[in-house]
Amino acid sequence: MSGKLLAGLGLIALALTLSACDSSSNAEEQASPATVRIETIKTQPLSISSELSGRIAAPRIAEVRARVAGVVLQRTYREGSDVKKGDVLFRIDPAPFKADLDSAEAALRKAEANAFQARLQEQRYAQLIEDHAISGQDYDNARAAARQTAADVAASKAALERAKLNLGYATVTAPISGRIGRALVTEGALVGQNEPTPLALIQQLNPIHADLTQSTRELNELRRALRSGQLQEVGQDQAKATLIQDDGSVYPLPGKLLFSDITVDPGTGQIIVRSEFPNPDLDLLPGSFIRVRLEQATIQNGITVPQRAVQRDSAGIAQVLTVDEQMRVAQQPVQLGAVQNNRWIVTGGLKPGDRVVIEGLQHARPGEKVQIDETPLPLAQTAGQ
Repeated sequence: MSGKLLAGLGLIALALTLSACDSSSNAEEQASPATVRIETIKTQPLSISSELSGRIAAPRIAEVRARVAGVVLQRTYREGSDVKKGDVLFRIDPAPFKADLDSAEAALRKAEANAFQARLQEQRYAQLIEDHAISGQDYDNARAAARQTAADVAASKAALERAKLNLGYATVTAPISGRIGRALVTEGALVGQNEPTPLALIQQLNPIHADLTQSTRELNELRRALRSGQLQEVGQDQAKATLIQDDGSVYPLPGKLLFSDITVDPGTGQIIVRSEFPNPDLDLLPGSFIRVRLEQATIQNGITVPQRAVQRDSAGIAQVLTVDEQMRVAQQPVQLGAVQNNRWIVTGGLKPGDRVVIEGLQHARPGEKVQIDETPLPLAQTAGQ
């Protein structure tokens, strides 16, 4: 019996020893601080961008119209091609205008002959009036006739110029360089009978405009921030524009801001902001819906934090976790601006030198101590920050 009792006591002692070891191990685990990764706040110049929607618009549009009445004899361009200013597009029957030109030239020669005769008569009467061979009335009549025939010559010259213009208008040329669309008339059509007839449409496509809309509320907030000194205005020539096409892809060529309109649309409460983009391959076509990320201001000493570092409490207030010199965690409410490259722009609540927890937030508790993981981040993750 004594042997069994001793064996039982030994087992109990062993169990107590193991239990004590487990308790000691758990206590050590609870006592070890959580591991977090931090980012030290630094200031840097930041651009404030607004993403605006709008449509592509051609900077120059010319409606090719018939300026004289006649029958279209020929279309000389290929529909949908690029044309240069001065290229011949249509030919209207020139025969009636050639006849008008010949008639105007004949009328001018007749007027010049009459003017020559009247001038000679005036010269003869000028000699006779000195000898008192004619009356003063006859001399006055000769002078008036000379001036009248000179006016007839001027009128005939004007008619001749008009006839030349009409003959030139029979050859319809491109008023601007650009891409021409489909022909609006065909050969044999009578055009320009009572009013100028549209023949085709030419649009300049390179460079091309993006007409965007921005609400007056956003514009007023930006102006207030500029006046208060929180932001600095970007010069018009320095403002960058990035175009996002309707399929979500980024247009590879950067653009620039041209101007903001000064008139508010009373129906929508928005203004037009125009930007310009190079379009060498004609990938951007008028009427296409696009979005543009436009830089409108800068912050000289801006602060940003990764989006994953920001949490919100039950009231929706944004906050981050910071680590002080004693390695103790604290909650810090922050004011946020826009999102830029997966990072929040912080407008208040943080200062240079603050250490913000960016990884391990689920293990960090306010008031508790933590240890910092200083191993380098992978390159891809660093780029994502």
